[in-house]
Amino acid sequence: MRLASFAAAAAFVVAAPVFAHAQDVTPLVTAQWLLEHAGDENVKIIDIRDEIEGTDLGDLPYVAGAAVAPYASYGWRTEVEGVPAQIPPPEQIGKLIGDLGIDGDDHVIILPWGTDSSEFGGATRVYWTFKYLGYDAVSILDGGWRQYDAAGGERVAEAAVPAKAEFPVNVRPELRATTPDVEAALAAGTKLIDGRPEAQYLGQSKSPVVRIEGTIPGAINLPHSKLYSAEFASFAQPETVAALEQAIGLGKDEKNIVFCNTGHWASIAWFALHEVGGNKNTAMYDGSMAEWAADPARPIQ
Repeated sequence: MRLASFAAAAAFVVAAPVFAHAQDVTPLVTAQWLLEHAGDENVKIIDIRDEIEGTDLGDLPYVAGAAVAPYASYGWRTEVEGVPAQIPPPEQIGKLIGDLGIDGDDHVIILPWGTDSSEFGGATRVYWTFKYLGYDAVSILDGGWRQYDAAGGERVAEAAVPAKAEFPVNVRPELRATTPDVEAALAAGTKLIDGRPEAQYLGQSKSPVVRIEGTIPGAINLPHSKLYSAEFASFAQPETVAALEQAIGLGKDEKNIVFCNTGHWASIAWFALHEVGGNKNTAMYDGSMAEWAADPARPIQ
């Protein structure tokens, strides 16, 4: 979906300062920033693109210096107690990240394809994973591969082979909502934000992993497609996020929980509200409708 505020590609560039400390790291970096800093000792690029080998990129399909960890197959999400696409146990996901050569001194850059909002959600979900594990020095390349390649980023024939490292884990439980948290939010009147397309929110269609159509009672809809421009390969600016918050009646810093089907599209809304918009009272329900609707006793609107 194209937003009126996506008036020009240049309007959606988020600048980032030179990396020095975690507090200097911004949620998004530009392709130009990455070209200038890709060779820095503490900058680590994680290429999460799926099916790189199956594309028409020829003999140079990889990003120079990047460790490859495809979103769909590396192990970023797994089934937990019958609920699909959950974050793995901290020690398990921490080891996977450490195997990519990332330790406590690195500025991690996550690089997706950047094709559309749904695909870009892989980057926001991986970003949320780092934040949930207590790691702040992480950014997403705005526009992903599309912007990197357009800017003349170096392409190579082989993916980098990182030396394994120890990744520090310090879980922040407040970033992840559980089913009891959502039940408590329902009782307290805390805003629940459904990041799915409108048709799923209205119960006109559903994901195969969800038992029944509908949404959590009282939820408001913030479709993920409103947060990323497929045309310009760029994420929404803070002023766009603020306008969308106002449109759904979410107050500044108001407590809320975002959800979708499995915590993929919800991560886009979480990234927009929590990181770009600065609302640190936003949590993500990664069990989402797959977990909520699995129990027929839980209410569905």
